[in-house]
Amino acid sequence: MNPSKILCLGTTPAVQRVMIFRKLNLDAVNRATTTLDGAAGKSVNVVKVLKVLGEQPVATGFLGGDRGEFLQQVLAEKGIASDFVTVSTPTRQCITVIDESAGTQTELVEESRPVEATDFDRLGAVIRRRLPECRALVMSGTVVTGGPLNLYFDCAQLAESAGVLSVVDGQGKALLEALPAKPALVKPNRTELAVTLGLELKDDAGVRKAIHQLCERGAQRVVVTAGKEPALAFDGKDFWRIIMPQIRVVNPIGSGDAFTAGLVSRLLRGDDLGEACRWGSAAGAANALTLMPGEVNKLDVEHLAPGIEVKKI
Repeated sequence: MNPSKILCLGTTPAVQRVMIFRKLNLDAVNRATTTLDGAAGKSVNVVKVLKVLGEQPVATGFLGGDRGEFLQQVLAEKGIASDFVTVSTPTRQCITVIDESAGTQTELVEESRPVEATDFDRLGAVIRRRLPECRALVMSGTVVTGGPLNLYFDCAQLAESAGVLSVVDGQGKALLEALPAKPALVKPNRTELAVTLGLELKDDAGVRKAIHQLCERGAQRVVVTAGKEPALAFDGKDFWRIIMPQIRVVNPIGSGDAFTAGLVSRLLRGDDLGEACRWGSAAGAANALTLMPGEVNKLDVEHLAPGIEVKKI
């Protein structure tokens, strides 16, 4: 099947640094054995994985300063198309600290800083221009501080008008605001879902009730990931539980984004939601095998997919 062109929107991309320590000691000088620099942020991770899976993603959002130039260069070197809006606000940096002795991965996140209202006008123009040539619009992450909370609502409506699959991977007010636009797919993780609805989700039954709430508010399909625990998916009629195989985790950061990429790719290839989640889960697991978020190996995805259990419940 021909690759699908997919527009990936994220207003808070980041330059990513991964630092590996044999043993991390707090309140002391620590020397990294390895340091890697790359491009990340939720939407950028989605773009990178979609490219590996054979699709034609286009990245858009805001970039600024030297870090923004570096991020765009990284994507260009990977052959990934982009159409970012250049802003005066510098692109943020996030740092992953890996402690090999403890087997822990700690993420240090620089919060995004506001951009100008006119920057959102320019971003809207990019989206309207790009959508007609795409089959899907994936909206990932939080809306940059001070930005319009109805951004994903407006984008989902634009996608509907263009006959494009709309996917929202977000949380909180931005997600709730998007639901009346009836996005084709909503994909929070369990923690994000709990925060969004103000609920304690202690078991699958609670998650299923919360999923129904999202559908009652407008979501057409919902997938809820939970790290290494089983994901739950609902297409408005049937529920599936998706169980990942045991793997040796190197760095799980970005695995939810990789799941989104694998899921969208397979939906566009005609899979039902359960089968698409198999490949989403495989992409998420493959991501956890690598040091840099979103830089999966396609062979890992293909190797892991048959071992993922998909149960209709």
